[in-house]
Amino acid sequence: MRLMRLGPPGRERPAVLSDDDVLYDLMPLTPDIDGAFLERCGVAEVAAALEAGNLTVMDDPADGTGLRIGAPVARPGAVICVGMNYAAHAAESGSSPPTRTVIFLKHPNTVVGPFDDVRIPPGSTRTDWEVELALVVGRRARYLASKEEAAHYIAGFTVSNDVSEREYQLDISGGQWSKGKCAETFNPLGPWLVPTAELGLGAGLRLRSSVNGEARQDSTTDDLILDVAQVVYELSQYMVLEPGDIINTGTPEGVALSGRFPYLAPGDLVQCGIDHLGTQRQHVVQGSAQ
Repeated sequence: MRLMRLGPPGRERPAVLSDDDVLYDLMPLTPDIDGAFLERCGVAEVAAALEAGNLTVMDDPADGTGLRIGAPVARPGAVICVGMNYAAHAAESGSSPPTRTVIFLKHPNTVVGPFDDVRIPPGSTRTDWEVELALVVGRRARYLASKEEAAHYIAGFTVSNDVSEREYQLDISGGQWSKGKCAETFNPLGPWLVPTAELGLGAGLRLRSSVNGEARQDSTTDDLILDVAQVVYELSQYMVLEPGDIINTGTPEGVALSGRFPYLAPGDLVQCGIDHLGTQRQHVVQGSAQ
């Protein structure tokens, strides 16, 4: 099953897409797919209701031709990112693979729907794409004892585009990356959330991105330096993770920062996809103060 949120920004309604591609309304079970829903084991409630045939079919299609598809998790308290978590990406960025976890934060309001526009900041010439496997925290986690324990705190997975402005991130960063990560629309998420119980821990998933139909990134999660359970374990040593928090686990090689491809410009079309998690696409537009 695939958990979704459908409707205009700020007024999305929860839904679930079954394995046979039937869309069901989740409003009788929950007002939204958020931290509170995940904390009360709402994913298991949905699975049980789906199996029992207790859900009502929604009329609107889930392929982008009907209701807008929003981010699959509402109002995350935090968007936590792991940098340089693929060795080839570290190399193309001119860095050695890190010996310590590289962590940075994105403002939660960067999260938008998977088909919403990406807005380039005024004056930016170095806006970049980054397809990433994102995990969603299902339970409050602090000082976990092992990666094996950490695996039980992951509610599920989705597709993330960790859009980055490289001049802000690297040249005028002041020693941290968040300046280049927090512009509006800089974290398209979705189209859906697949529970860990159905996907496992995300091993062997193929990640791909393209710009204007031309391939950019093509790798698998087997190339992760830190696997997803290790990421959750290590993050829990530095911060309390809350239900509904988003963790971007890193991007593979093939971004514009490598020098092999041009940066994004208004009019471009970016697509990011991961096996079993769907494909998202964004038109790139010029941002403004309006």
